[in-house]
Amino acid sequence: MEKEERDLTELRKQQHVEKALLSSSQYNKTTLLEEIDFIHSSLPELDWEKTDVRASLFGRKFSLPLLITGMTGGYKKAREINIELAKAASSFNIPFGVGSQRAMIENKDLLPTYDVKKEVEDLFLIANIGAYQLKVYSNSQIESLVKDIDANALAIHLNPLQEIIQPEGDRDWENVLFRIGEVVDYLDVPVLIKETGAGISREVASSLASLGIELIDVSGAGGTSWSKIEYMRGGAIKGFEEWGIPTALSILLCRDVVDVIASGGIRSGIDGAKALALGARFFGSAKPFLQAVYEKRVFQLIEEWKNQLKTVLFLTGTKDIEEFRKKRPIIVGEKLYFYAKQLGVKI
Repeated sequence: MEKEERDLTELRKQQHVEKALLSSSQYNKTTLLEEIDFIHSSLPELDWEKTDVRASLFGRKFSLPLLITGMTGGYKKAREINIELAKAASSFNIPFGVGSQRAMIENKDLLPTYDVKKEVEDLFLIANIGAYQLKVYSNSQIESLVKDIDANALAIHLNPLQEIIQPEGDRDWENVLFRIGEVVDYLDVPVLIKETGAGISREVASSLASLGIELIDVSGAGGTSWSKIEYMRGGAIKGFEEWGIPTALSILLCRDVVDVIASGGIRSGIDGAKALALGARFFGSAKPFLQAVYEKRVFQLIEEWKNQLKTVLFLTGTKDIEEFRKKRPIIVGEKLYFYAKQLGVKI
C-alpha cells in the first residue's frame, strides 16, 4: 500500500477519536433505556457489601459484566489511550477491546498502538476487524491480527451505515456473511460480532447464529452516531444522522437468538443494569471511558459504575447478577412496549 494511503488511514483513525468526543457526534434519538424503571424493594434483606456483580463471558469469570468496547488504535497517540484503558480493565478484571486493526495490516509500524499486553499482561483482550475487510484479507492475515497482540478473542464489527456515509467508505457488501463464516471456522479463538452504533435486528442475529456465532454486541442507536462523525469528515449522502435501532429494542430483538452484549449509549452502571434486566449478558461502553482517559479518571469511572450496579441489585432485592437477570425487576414504558409489540417481541 502506498505511503500516502497509509497516512490517510492513520489520519482517519485520529479524526474518529477527536470527533467522537464532541457532543455534536451524539444521536438525538435515545437508546429507549429511559423507558425502563426498576421495582424498588423497601426491604431488600441483603448486605450491600455482599452483593455479587461478578459475571461470566468467554468461559471466564469477570468482576462485573462490563466491557470497555473497541474504540481506537492505528495512530500514535492511540497507544497512550489503549494502555490507560487496558491498565484499568486489568485492575478491575473486565474485558477490553481495541479499535479496528485494519491500520495495523496496512502499516506494521502501528502494531504498538494495539499491542497493550506488552505492558499489561493480565488482561482479557479483544482484537477487532471490520466485516468488510474479511473480503480483502486472508484468513491467515486475520489470524495474525489476533496473535500479534496476543488477543483472547476477536470482534468483527459491522458498520455499513458508516461506510456508506464515509467519503472513502467501502460499499460492496456482497458475500460478507459468507466470509464471516469462513473466519469463524478458521480461528481457534472466540469470535463475537459487534455493530458500531446502529443496532442489530433479529434477522441479522439469526443469520449470524446460523454460522455458529454465539455472542453479539448490539451497539444500538442512542449514543455516538458514526454517520454524524462521517458527515463532519465530508460524507455526501445526507439524511441518515438518526438512522438505527435503539439499544433497548435491539437487545429485545436479539436476546432469544444469541447471547447479547448491550452497548450504544450506555452512560452509567444504572443503564447497564437496565440492559441486563432486558436480557443482555454484559454491557459495554466506549465514549465515557475515552472521555475519562482525557480527564484521568478511568479507574474512578469503573468503580462508580460498579457501585451503581451493586446498588441497583441491592435496591431490587437481588443478591447477584444471575438472580437479577432471572427476576427482571422492571416495568417498561409505553413507547418501548409498543415497539416490542409491533415487532412481536415479548418483554
